[in-house]
Amino acid sequence: MGKTALVTGASSGIGRAVARKLAADGYRVIGAARRVGLLRELDGVEPCELDVTDRDAVRAAVDGIVERHGSIDVVVANAGVMPLSRLDAGLVHEWDRMIDVNVRGLLHTVAAALPHFTRQDRGHLVTVASVGAHEVVPTSAVYSGTKFAAWAITEGLRLESPPTLRVTTVSPGVVESELADSITDPGARAAMAAYREHAIAPTAIADAVAYALTQPDSVDVNEIVVRPVQQR
Repeated sequence: MGKTALVTGASSGIGRAVARKLAADGYRVIGAARRVGLLRELDGVEPCELDVTDRDAVRAAVDGIVERHGSIDVVVANAGVMPLSRLDAGLVHEWDRMIDVNVRGLLHTVAAALPHFTRQDRGHLVTVASVGAHEVVPTSAVYSGTKFAAWAITEGLRLESPPTLRVTTVSPGVVESELADSITDPGARAAMAAYREHAIAPTAIADAVAYALTQPDSVDVNEIVVRPVQQR
């Protein structure tokens, strides 16, 4: 068995595709998500029930991986939510959820993995951000804010880390996933339905992650943006 990789948000969409891709490429993959039943459907993936908003649970999960397998070589921080809405809709509970999962969840993952990466003197963190980190559209203000935060956190880690730690941000455009299913605001839901007309398969993002991971140790792929050709 090759390197050990943790993929969060692995029960569906991009995370599921990444877990499958890495398992096919010979990684020992631990797929983490709240819906553990869906994880058990993935061949060659070790399921881990995990809510990334629970800091202690994330630390325990990462420590457990190292205890069982001896190391953790790759962490793909993919868990995220996207209940888009206009600010004047006032859906503060949904804003809080995005901050908790998209920002705090990433920080919890970094905090849990970084001590092991430092001790091992090697590791690769991949953050799945979004083109929303680079642009804001109506209904995306809070989501884009969380994804810019994810980009900034990952870039900060890259700048602070020794050369033995590689750091990558992958920013997908419109991808086939369940993310849009969490949109409760009627206007945002209608806009997203049209926006997703040209969505690409999550395997395209999995291939981008695999590309970054398979580069020589001297090469650090810092950022990849992947979107449909129709998306501008």
